[in-house]
Amino acid sequence: MNKTEQLIATPFDSTDTVAAPSSFDPRADLAAAVELAGRTLAAVRTEQYDAPTPCEEFDVRRLSSHLVAVVRRISVIGRGEDPFSVPSFADEVADGAWTAAWEPGAREVAEVWADPGILDRRLRLPIGVLPGATAAAVYTHELTVHTWDLAEATGQDPDWDPALIERVIGVVRHALPAETRGGRIPFAEVVAVDPGARAIDRLVAWAGRRP
Repeated sequence: MNKTEQLIATPFDSTDTVAAPSSFDPRADLAAAVELAGRTLAAVRTEQYDAPTPCEEFDVRRLSSHLVAVVRRISVIGRGEDPFSVPSFADEVADGAWTAAWEPGAREVAEVWADPGILDRRLRLPIGVLPGATAAAVYTHELTVHTWDLAEATGQDPDWDPALIERVIGVVRHALPAETRGGRIPFAEVVAVDPGARAIDRLVAWAGRRP
């Protein structure tokens, strides 16, 4: 179980859904997060593979491998299959081949999640069974934070969508309380940032990263 899955596991139970306007489709945010992660991954240069990232568990090489695994797992989950059938890292992908591996994974996500009925379907995540709408929010957060990690490590400045990130913040503030870090919540303390800071900076600061 990765950190994002752990944080959602604690406060959500299998009956929870993500609060959003009835007209809002969280698959749009998921698709945007997949697209931005892919563009950021494609811009990584060879000499950056060993660079550290703000996520202490990963250097750029390991984070790139993990992102490919994440996009594959999103499709498996959407099909109602066992999420653990996808390893947490795409270890078979050679250095520099992450984009080539990412692209079919991203296309498969779009195909699997095209059915609007998936939002109400009960899907199996590593943390348990959740509605598809909640699963979409979980992985939008996962991809957004790790895209920031990768961008920071490689000197990129992605075109963040503030509205999308505000919706992610709404989810993560519910899922990851500031006062319960440590133990079952394996994140650092919230980093103080100006309330007027960019949405992406407020999101990662809440996850314990320093923007």
